[in-house]
Amino acid sequence: MAASQTTQASSSGSAPAYDAIVIGSGMSGMYQLYRLRELGLRALVLEAGTGVGGTWYWNRYPGARFDSESYSYAFSFSKDLLDEWDWSEHFAGQPETLRYLNHVADKFDLRRDIQFRSRVASAHWHEADRKWEITLEDGRKYLSTLMITAVGPLSAPTMPRIDGVDSFKGESCHTARWPHEPVSFEGKRIAVIGTGATGVQTIQEVAKTAKTLTVFQRTPNWCAPLLNAKIAPDEMKEIRAGYPAMFQRCLETYSCFLHTPDPRGTFEVTEEERNAFWEKLYASPGFGIWLGNFKDILMDRAANALLSEFVANKIRQRVKNQAVAEKLIPKNHGFGTRRVPMETKYYEVYNQDNVQLVDISETPIQCITPTGIKTSDAEFEFDMIIYATGFDAITGSFDRIDIRGVEGERLKDRWKYGPETYLGVMVDHFPNMMMLIGPHMALGNIPRSIEHNVDWVTDLVRHLRDHKITRVEATEGEVQTWTDHVKSLGEGLLLNEVNSWMTGVNTNVEGKQVRIVNRYSGSAPDYRAKCDAVASSGYKDLALA
Repeated sequence: MAASQTTQASSSGSAPAYDAIVIGSGMSGMYQLYRLRELGLRALVLEAGTGVGGTWYWNRYPGARFDSESYSYAFSFSKDLLDEWDWSEHFAGQPETLRYLNHVADKFDLRRDIQFRSRVASAHWHEADRKWEITLEDGRKYLSTLMITAVGPLSAPTMPRIDGVDSFKGESCHTARWPHEPVSFEGKRIAVIGTGATGVQTIQEVAKTAKTLTVFQRTPNWCAPLLNAKIAPDEMKEIRAGYPAMFQRCLETYSCFLHTPDPRGTFEVTEEERNAFWEKLYASPGFGIWLGNFKDILMDRAANALLSEFVANKIRQRVKNQAVAEKLIPKNHGFGTRRVPMETKYYEVYNQDNVQLVDISETPIQCITPTGIKTSDAEFEFDMIIYATGFDAITGSFDRIDIRGVEGERLKDRWKYGPETYLGVMVDHFPNMMMLIGPHMALGNIPRSIEHNVDWVTDLVRHLRDHKITRVEATEGEVQTWTDHVKSLGEGLLLNEVNSWMTGVNTNVEGKQVRIVNRYSGSAPDYRAKCDAVASSGYKDLALA
């Protein structure tokens, strides 16, 4: 695994050769490049977009912002970086976050090893020379000893399967493919399809200036107040001084957030104490009401039902029209069993005269027309349609690349009934392929997960280099053991009984209508302990050659 500086021939003919190719220049791809350089390896990052940032490059829709605290989301590996960057808000918006990631790219001169406008079409393993052949959509080919995917769990947007989508003559776009130029809503008739996290954020902003806003909702989501605020210079100094303790806390909490479950059970306190606790959480910034609640909220149906009714009453208090309020209250899942969108006066939007809610579970969309949207009981005319219809999550970004391992086995076929992995990082029969933030790993506060994930992969690559190992693969037995372990951790969790992107269900993607366990449901500390034990053993569970 010595650094390669020459062009080598392979079964594909002559193509540039690298020690490692990383797919994607989001946070994980950027940090992985930084670490690979430290090893002295020749690395290349292939990026479909024109700039770095991943999620924060693509998702430029109005209202896009953090729902975890800005300072807990930042990279922690560089004290200089922490010392020189000031966050302006507790929950930063997309423009600020993208500026931060561009600052990271500039500070560490990352762009010289990132190739933009390079969307990967296929990646095929060649056993004879132990290389990955990676082909772009434009036909360019590259060879690499290692292939590291940094494609992101929410990066493959999906459009709804509605007739006539291409017939609309006005403006339209998916939230994850928002134009780079400013978009005005003033004086326009706008439709937003979808009320997930991106839909909620978008709706809040569009409603401020649109002539009319019509929201088409299929499944309402439980939302909670974000309660964002500016960060004054003195407060930023305090935050910076507290970075070591804060990052240590992130390492200790269940999901690497600043919030962690209360040790008490819902029924271990009186009704008065319970409601006072919930009132405090509801009035506190961020994910506390979801991640800092009683320990049994996501496992005990009775406990979850009580919390759900508490939040439902908040919605009824905030929305004046009670018929509309009831449409906004989920009936098919309890609070926290799907990802909780954080909002800023979202429910108050429906009190505005220019906003209308259409429940498409009652009056389905029949088609998109050249002038708007037709439902089963009405036809609407719009100047713009915004599709906040989400992503083919976790595995979707892998499915869109033709990845083939030993003897041409397709990863998409291998995962037809759900992902099977080792530590969420490797798959048997796919040698020298490592996944960052892949299926079956601890997600939580993503940057905290990224840093551990990348550091673990980097230590493995260092081991391969130091021991002159050119082939590494997970074994079938270890993949099965880890997959079974991940599935067992999901047992008893209410969120695994609900259709959502977290359980792999997407009605807009053929073949993804059945729930699967595609993420690790245990604690982040437990996950890290398992990974670190594998490293400490000298990677004896892996097949090395």
